[in-house]
Amino acid sequence: MPQSASHPEMIYRTLGSTGERVSAIGLGGWHIGLKAVSEKLSLQLIRSAIDRGITFMDNSWDYNNGESEVRMGKALRDGYRDEVFLMTKIDGRSKKQAMQQLDESLRRLQVETIDLVQHHEVIRFEDPNRIFAEEGAHIALLEARKAGKIRYVGFTGHKDPHIHLYMLAIAAERGFKFDTVQMPLNLMDAHFRSFAHLVVPELRKANIGILGMKSMANGILLRSHTVTAIECLHYALNLPTSVVITGMDSMAILDQACEAVRTFHPLSSQELQALLAKTADAGAHGEFEPFKTTSIFDSTAQHPEWLGQEPAALQQLMQH
Repeated sequence: MPQSASHPEMIYRTLGSTGERVSAIGLGGWHIGLKAVSEKLSLQLIRSAIDRGITFMDNSWDYNNGESEVRMGKALRDGYRDEVFLMTKIDGRSKKQAMQQLDESLRRLQVETIDLVQHHEVIRFEDPNRIFAEEGAHIALLEARKAGKIRYVGFTGHKDPHIHLYMLAIAAERGFKFDTVQMPLNLMDAHFRSFAHLVVPELRKANIGILGMKSMANGILLRSHTVTAIECLHYALNLPTSVVITGMDSMAILDQACEAVRTFHPLSSQELQALLAKTADAGAHGEFEPFKTTSIFDSTAQHPEWLGQEPAALQQLMQH
C-alpha cells in the first residue's frame, strides 16, 4: 500500500485498532456507478485517485444495482487491487441474505478477499437485534472472515446517533467489537442529533476506526450558502476520523478533495468556532441533513426485501 513518502501530499491515518494505514480521504462508491458518470470516467476517477495516494475505496452491494461494484472491480485490475484498502457494505439482516449479497459483491469486485465489510444502513432500533439474532447477518460475516473472504467488520448508518450507540451496546453484550463505524460527520451534524458529539467519543474510547461520510451531504449542505466545500472537508478531517469518504463524479471534484488534504491543518479553536458559528442557524433543525429527518435516503425502506427474512425464532413465536 502506498506510503506517505510516495505521496507526500496525502495524509495517512491508522484505522482504529486494526493497525491498517489508510488515506484520510476515501473515494465514495455511490457516485462512480451513476448513469450520469460514464464507465470510462469512473475507471479514470478510481485509478487517478489511487495514483494520487487515495487508498480507501468505499462501495456497497446496493449502489446503482451493483454497477458501482462492477466498475470498481474493473478499475482494480492490472495491479491496482494491491494498492487499496477495499470496503463494501451489505444490507441483509438474515444470515442467508447476508451471505448471498457478500458472494455477489466478491464476484462483482473480482476479488477473493474484501478488506472491510460493513452492515449497511443501521437506521432502525430493530436492526441490531436482527443482525445479532441466532441466524442473523453477524454470523454470516464471522463465517466469511474465518473463510478468508473478509478481513474486518463494521457498520454504517445515517439516521440517529442513539441507534449507533444501541448497535455498539448489542455487540458488546455478545462480546464483539467492531473494527469500524461509519456515520455522517459534517458541519450541520454538529448542531443537530450529532454523531460527532454522541458516537465519536465512544469510538475513540474503544479505539474503533471512525469513518466519516456526507461531509457535504451530496452537495445539499452547500446550498445553505454558509460554508465552502473545502471548509466542509477540513471540518471532517479535523475530527478524529480515520477516513473521510467523499463522492467524486468528476476530475474537478477529485482535485477538490486532494486540495482539501493538501491545505489541511489541525483547526485552532478559533477557526473551529468560526465554522460552527457560520452553520449554527442553518444546522439547528436538520434541514440540510434530510437523511436524518426523512426516509428519502433510506434504500432499505424502499427495498425491504434486501433485508431478508425476520429471525426464525420470531416467526415461530408469531405462529403460536
